[in-house]
Amino acid sequence: MKNNKYKILVLSDLKKNTSSSIKSSISLANMIGGEVTLFNVKKHIDIVEGDNQLSAIRTLNEEHINTKKEIKALIDPIAKEYNVAIDYSYSFGKVKEEIRNYIKVYNPDIIVLGQRDSSPLQLIGDSITRFILKEFKGAVMITANENALVPNEKMTLGIFNDSNRVLNTKFSKDLITHTKAPLKSFKIINSQKEIKKASVENEEKMEEYVFEENTNAMNTLSSYLLKSNINLLCIDRVQDKTKNTAETPLNKIISQLNVSLLVSEA
Repeated sequence: MKNNKYKILVLSDLKKNTSSSIKSSISLANMIGGEVTLFNVKKHIDIVEGDNQLSAIRTLNEEHINTKKEIKALIDPIAKEYNVAIDYSYSFGKVKEEIRNYIKVYNPDIIVLGQRDSSPLQLIGDSITRFILKEFKGAVMITANENALVPNEKMTLGIFNDSNRVLNTKFSKDLITHTKAPLKSFKIINSQKEIKKASVENEEKMEEYVFEENTNAMNTLSSYLLKSNINLLCIDRVQDKTKNTAETPLNKIISQLNVSLLVSEA
C-alpha cells in the first residue's frame, strides 16, 4: 500500500503558461493526495557563449541566481494563494539527458507538461512530449489553457474511446470523487466494424457522445469538448483494437484536442 503522497512532476520552460500548468497540477494533487515539484532545464549553449573559462563560470553563477529568482517569482504567489508547498529544482545541460536523470532520481508518479503560447495546437517542445511518452511509463497530464483545472473546484471529466486504463489506476476513485456528475464519454467509431460492447465501470452514469470516423471527426470532437466544458479528458496510451472505436494515433489526439489530457500509464 502506498504510504507517501503521489509525486507530481511539472516539466516547465518557465514561460507564462507555466502558471496554468502549476495550478492544474495543484488541483490534481488536491484531488489524489499528491505533492508538486517543478523542474526546469536550460541548455548550456543558451547560457554560455565564447571560450573564456572565467567568463563562463561567472555567467553560470549569475544564471543560477537568476533561475532561482525566476522560479520563485513564479511559484511563490501560487503557493501562497492556494496554501500549498511547491518544491522546485533546475539544471543546466542537455535537456533530454537532464530530464531523464531527474526522473530517475525523483521517481514521479505523474508528469505534467504544458502547452506553448505560440500555438494552441503545439505542445511545449513537441519532441519533449514524445520523449516523455516514450521514456516514462507512468501517467502523463498535458495541460491546456482552455477549461483548465482550478484548485479546490470540482472538474468535468471526459473519457475518450472507452478509456479504461486511467479509470483503473490507484488514484481513479479520488478523481471520480472530485468530478461533477455525470461522467462524459466521447467516442469516434468506425461503423463498419463489428460492435463489441465493452464493460466500463460507472457506464450507467455516463453521458455519451458518438462521432463517426471521418476527416473532420477530430475537429468536431474538439469543439464538443470545449462546449461541454471538459476540464480533463482521459485517454489510453495504447488503444484496445477489439473495440469498434476508431484507432486514433496518440500524437493526433494530443495535437488536435485543446483540452487538458490525462494519458494512461504504459
